[in-house]
Amino acid sequence: MYAIVEMAGQQFKVAKDQKVYVHRLQTEEGKKVTFNNVLLLDDGKNITIGAPAIDGAAVEAKVIKHLRGDKVIVFHKKRRKGYRKKNGHRQSLTEIVIESIVAKGAKKAKAEAPKKAAPKKEAAPKAETKAKAAPKAKAAEPKKAAAPKKAKADDLKKIEGIGPKIASTLVEAGIATFADLAKAKPAKISEIIADVRGNHVTDTWPAQAKLAADGKWDELKKWQDELDGGKA
Repeated sequence: MYAIVEMAGQQFKVAKDQKVYVHRLQTEEGKKVTFNNVLLLDDGKNITIGAPAIDGAAVEAKVIKHLRGDKVIVFHKKRRKGYRKKNGHRQSLTEIVIESIVAKGAKKAKAEAPKKAAPKKEAAPKAETKAKAAPKAKAAEPKKAAAPKKAKADDLKKIEGIGPKIASTLVEAGIATFADLAKAKPAKISEIIADVRGNHVTDTWPAQAKLAADGKWDELKKWQDELDGGKA
């Protein structure tokens, strides 16, 4: 029996007890994980094709370990321009072993429906008094505090070693300004951009961002002329 299932954005043909390497999962080592997006099932007699997925089918697996793949060298060259650039990349992977393939009865997590508020009971009307009280002046409603304005994002590509892909990845992680980057630690930055292809050296990025945040562009430009891809 085998199945074609989507795992971590990729499609795999899997069978029981098979080891598979997928893009890095968030599940801890030793824990089990279930994949419900089964596209095809073959039990040896019948083949079932989903539209696009098979309802009730699932593939259950166990996380063995997290690792990184072999290094891939990416080399760019422009003829007669004197331009050469060499980068290395190691993909973050997770090794899993397929424990079972369930054809029917797999449980899917259902989103809880929002609870409806109970209808309020109307208060019984009070008897009107003969003498009507004078209308009271309405109390002034307190003004709502204005929401704090978000800081405008800076062009992080002005930092030596940061390209468009890394800049967008940092913004998604909450590092959108030079000041944010200056406060971040190089190890944390490397962890955030681990999935971006290339060999990135983040040691000087916070210091460069500090100069940019302080407006010391001449000093930053002079230093960047001595850097190579963000490395001193």
